[in-house]
Amino acid sequence: LHLSAVKLAELHSDLKIQEKDELSWKKLKAEGLDEDGEKEAKLRRNLNVIMTKYGMNGKKDSQLADTNYIKDGTESDTLDDPRLEKLWSKAKTSGKFSDEELDKLWREFKHHKEKIHEYNILLETVSRTEDIHKNVINPSEENLVKEEILHNKHRELKDKLRSINQGFERLRKVSHQGYDTTSEFEEPRVIDLWDMAKSANFTEKELESFREELKHFEAKIEKHHHYQKQLEISHQKLKHIEGTGDKDHLNRNKEKYAMLEEKTKELGYKVKKHLQDLSSRISQGLQHNEL
Repeated sequence: LHLSAVKLAELHSDLKIQEKDELSWKKLKAEGLDEDGEKEAKLRRNLNVIMTKYGMNGKKDSQLADTNYIKDGTESDTLDDPRLEKLWSKAKTSGKFSDEELDKLWREFKHHKEKIHEYNILLETVSRTEDIHKNVINPSEENLVKEEILHNKHRELKDKLRSINQGFERLRKVSHQGYDTTSEFEEPRVIDLWDMAKSANFTEKELESFREELKHFEAKIEKHHHYQKQLEISHQKLKHIEGTGDKDHLNRNKEKYAMLEEKTKELGYKVKKHLQDLSSRISQGLQHNEL
C-alpha cells in the first residue's frame, strides 16, 4: 500500500473500530435484532469508506493524502473538486496564512474531501436500494420496513449534505479572509460538530455541556496529532539509522518507535470512537427537529 507510518496507525484504528462494530452486529443478528439488514448495510458502507480512504478498493490513486503538502513543498493529493482546487490555490497564494495555518487549512480541505467520499458512497447505496425496491411488484409488511430504511437513509444523506455545504462555506470564508483569531475551535471535525450541534434540538444547557465536551475532544485530537508527528519523525530517524549499521542505536530507536506506534494507534482509536459517539448524539438531535 506504500502508506506512511502515521497512515498505517490510522488504518489500524479504523479497522479496530470496524471489527468491534462487526462483533456487536453479529451479536444483534444472533438475537434477531437486525431483520431488515440496515446495520449490516451500514457496516458494508463503513468498510467501503475505509477501503477507499486507504487505497484498498482496487482503484489507482484513490486513497486520501497520507502526507501534508508542507513536508515536501507540493500537494501529494488532488482534491477531486474544481471548486476546492480553486479555493486552495487562492488561499496558498494570498499571503494571509503562515506555514502552520496553511498546514491546518490543508487538513480542513482533506477532511472535506473525505466527507464528500462518504456522501457519494451512501448515495450509491441508496440508489441501489431504491432500484431494488421499485422492482418489487407486491407490497408487503417487509416492503414497508424497507421504505422506513430508505427514509432513514435519505435523512442521513440530508444530514451529510448539510454538513458538506456548511463545510464548503467555511472553507470559502477562511480561504478569502484568513483564520479568525477569536474562533472557538480549530480542528475541522470539531468545527463540523459544533456547527451541526447549533442546528440540533438541544436546550441551552445541553448545548453548553456539548461545547465543553468538544473542547475536551479537540484537546484529545491535538494530543493525537502530536504523537502522529513524533511517530513520523521516529520512522524517518529509524530509516536513517538502519543504514549506519549501529545495532545498539537501532534497537533503542526500534523500541521508541514501537512505543510511539502503539500510543498513536490507541489515541487514534479513542478519537474515532469519541467522534462516532458525538456524531450519533447530534444526529439524534437533528432527527428530533424533523419530527
